[in-house]
Amino acid sequence: MRQWTRSAWGLVLSGVLGVAAGCSGELVAPPLVKHEVTPWMVDDPDWEHTGPLAACKPAANAAVPCGAHESFDYSACNLPSLKGAKAGGLYTTHLLIDDTEPVFSTVNSLLVATDGGVSRHSTVVLPEQQLEDGRFFLGARSSRPDGGSTALVMVGCEASEDGLTLKGCYQQCRNGAQTFSGTFEAARVVRRQGESEASGLSLLSEMAVGEATPVDVYVTKGHAYVVSVPSLSRPGGLSVFDVSNARAPVLKKSISYPNDNYWNGVWAKDDALYVASADQGLLVFDISNPADPRFLRSLPGDEGGIEVHTVIVEGNRLYAMSPGPNVETLIFDVKDAKAPVLLTRFVAPGVATAANVTYPHDAFPFENRLYISHWESGYLIADVRDTEAVEVVGEYIVHEHSTSHTSRVMRQGQRLFAFEGGEHWGAHLRVLDVTDPAAVRIVGEYRLRPGVSIHNMELKGNRLYLSHYQEGVRVLDVTLPWQPREVGYYNTYQPEHPKAGYSFYDGAIGIRVPGDGHVYVIDTVRGLLILREG
Repeated sequence: MRQWTRSAWGLVLSGVLGVAAGCSGELVAPPLVKHEVTPWMVDDPDWEHTGPLAACKPAANAAVPCGAHESFDYSACNLPSLKGAKAGGLYTTHLLIDDTEPVFSTVNSLLVATDGGVSRHSTVVLPEQQLEDGRFFLGARSSRPDGGSTALVMVGCEASEDGLTLKGCYQQCRNGAQTFSGTFEAARVVRRQGESEASGLSLLSEMAVGEATPVDVYVTKGHAYVVSVPSLSRPGGLSVFDVSNARAPVLKKSISYPNDNYWNGVWAKDDALYVASADQGLLVFDISNPADPRFLRSLPGDEGGIEVHTVIVEGNRLYAMSPGPNVETLIFDVKDAKAPVLLTRFVAPGVATAANVTYPHDAFPFENRLYISHWESGYLIADVRDTEAVEVVGEYIVHEHSTSHTSRVMRQGQRLFAFEGGEHWGAHLRVLDVTDPAAVRIVGEYRLRPGVSIHNMELKGNRLYLSHYQEGVRVLDVTLPWQPREVGYYNTYQPEHPKAGYSFYDGAIGIRVPGDGHVYVIDTVRGLLILREG
């Protein structure tokens, strides 16, 4: 059941559950508590495996057909509590498959329709539905071309009294026999208790971005360059918006190529725009005329192309993170911005060399070091002064079932602090003291609900801006880096939107703060949002 597929946010596992293929007002920081020294703390995992996620299990009764409500053992469940799930709604889901080693975990979304609509898990429609006191059952059945049949069911075991969390089991069957089963936990997607739409941020404008899934944005020359990845059969590409009037952006151009349109990252320098392509590596465009990008070349020019997932520029260096086929970080000289020169291809020692296991997802250059978020291999710190001898000088190993996805780094006096986050169930912000790369330690964290993952971030002075999927935009004061404090938010996510609820990775995904007083946000459902601070 381990089938790797591309997604907008890295290489994620699918195949589970039949899927075929992160009020306005001024931003005012709370009073700061001064400390003479940075406190130590213990790092907790994103989530911890302690066994099945629910107390139900397949019944050991051969007389009961696979895929029926009665095909599960509910003796250890709290079935009366399921009345709390009758209201339905949109949930994020965390799933484990039974009896796998190592533990197989994946995430997705579940829509429980109670208004006459149809329930679904991601894109899988579940037309069979029984939502009664003591019963939560969703299912789908279909005929196979060979005359056989398949069935998929999800059943509830217990729910919280407020209906915000649900635990249960799932089962997939073929010709009446179980092919696999597992347990799940689900978190209903609602605003956090006591929150309004916004605090400290206000919406200036909103623009839909085509029919694909927008994922990242870069703002320069009075234009916002938005890249998208394919959604179902709709191709991704590049959308160019004139944002000289932030209240009324104007779409100037859209670019998409038939066999190359999974574009996940974007950056710019001078008159060059750089796009991270999953098929052709680093794409370079001329934006001398900012409203009309002109394609120049793809790099590094390998036969068959390579995948580049993210890209970032510091000074005259460009860093492109490639999940495959070589699991590498490419470093280019961009003194001539429109003609990058490849300096080196760095593969971190000791990490798996097969894509889809671990890979450099993102990186942040700071003071001659490159801080690489290397997914399950953790957070690597590389000395990049000599591109012919790039060397890992430090690392922070994340817990099992945790990942390293993206980061930003700041200096405070003689100390260096990294703000680093993963992407999965329970993924959150970790604050690391990286002053001594050989002895990295965690000194703080910012953690919201486990059912919503953190995604990208931007650091401007003492403000850290997070795109936090269904939690929207979160603004943190990091004057004391080890005590990140929320000072503003904007709930971008609209769970009732017709495009919502097809993925765990839904909502605020991309963010840029270019220094013009605006915050540019990419929401996978709504498109480009321009926010104003204060």
